[in-house]
Amino acid sequence: MKRIEAIIKPSKLDPVKDALNEAGITGMTVSEVRGFGRQKGHTEIFRGAEYQVDFIPKIQLIIVVEATRVDQVISVIIENAGTGNIGDGKIFVSTIDKAIRIRTGESGKNAL
Repeated sequence: MKRIEAIIKPSKLDPVKDALNEAGITGMTVSEVRGFGRQKGHTEIFRGAEYQVDFIPKIQLIIVVEATRVDQVISVIIENAGTGNIGDGKIFVSTIDKAIRIRTGESGKNAL
């Protein structure tokens, strides 16, 4: 099993979620996060005063899938979250050693 963590623009959450649902991915965790990478924040003006916003609002998706589905999920995320502009986000993939469904005690891929 693999854990796919994607950091995307908030405006891209619905297209990504809908596309993943169409691809048969039924579960994910979504969090509102803030951060920066090469984008390094931006400048805003509020009540006539200019100030630097260092942390940009983003959405973090966490999806755990069987290893055979990783490339499919990554393709769906890139296709639906990408704009070709700086700040589109990142995708990280890591290995999950064990997954357990608390309600039933099922483990492994059955727990997904």
